[in-house]
Amino acid sequence: MLSKDIVTYSKIRYELRAYICYLFTQNIKNYMPATSLESILTAIKKIKDEIKAFDCIYVLDAKGNQISQTITDNQNIRENTYENFSDRAYFYEAIKEQKCIITNPYPTQINGNLVVTSSYPIYTPNHELQFVVCIDIPLKDAINISSPSRFYDIFSNFSIAMYFCLSTMLTLISILLFVKGVGSFWTASVHFRSFDIKEVFEATILLTLSLAIFDLVKAIFEEEVLGKNSGDNHRAIHKTMIRFLGSIVIALAIEALMLVFKFTISEPDKIIYAVYLTAGVAMLLFGLSIYVKFAYGAMNKDDRN
Repeated sequence: MLSKDIVTYSKIRYELRAYICYLFTQNIKNYMPATSLESILTAIKKIKDEIKAFDCIYVLDAKGNQISQTITDNQNIRENTYENFSDRAYFYEAIKEQKCIITNPYPTQINGNLVVTSSYPIYTPNHELQFVVCIDIPLKDAINISSPSRFYDIFSNFSIAMYFCLSTMLTLISILLFVKGVGSFWTASVHFRSFDIKEVFEATILLTLSLAIFDLVKAIFEEEVLGKNSGDNHRAIHKTMIRFLGSIVIALAIEALMLVFKFTISEPDKIIYAVYLTAGVAMLLFGLSIYVKFAYGAMNKDDRN
């Protein structure tokens, strides 16, 4: 399961990369003969004042050795001058891509908090690697930098609160259906010799609907409130919809069967209504089978891609 911050970051990653690359390219000129460590450090001060939300900024040489002091306001970050970072993804990926890159979130060695690193390779006029400038940004700050507007957090928190309230109400409905279904079953069990078969059907329908609603609530609560994600959002949505719709079809099929028994015994002239309901259930089942076919076909196509 992926945390909500990571899922949110995956959506705004390209906007964040565009912003960081803009800062790098506007302040540090690439492929220029006069590019020196001193000029880069001067440019970093401007970037520092612009971005503000960062863990640290540092410069590596062509071999991955840190050749500048670590620019940071975090007192827990130790000085890594002359330490080698050539095995880090943000170093060799920047060299491979030959452009500004931004990494996936990863935990820091200091406190384990998630950060992302953006790195910018600097070349000589002869296209020889000279420096790699790196900036570490806490994941939450990276998300805030690329938020669509200043109301993003307010709306996000309001959305979570609404999903929580709706999930709570649906859970209560599911519990009420469950209790009522258990009550019907208990009544049928106590009066076993004289019970009405209608009570058994009602208990089955109520329990089936309770299961369907609870399964839907579980998916909503995990994804929207807890912020968890399986990593395959489309597959999870299709699976939840199939289970929910399947439960509804089962409940309607049981109701249709109950009406067939009822009208056959007591009101034969109304059995046509049970036939109509049965036909409707058959159409729903046919539609669900088509949905399953195309849904799983789309998922298999995504897996192949």
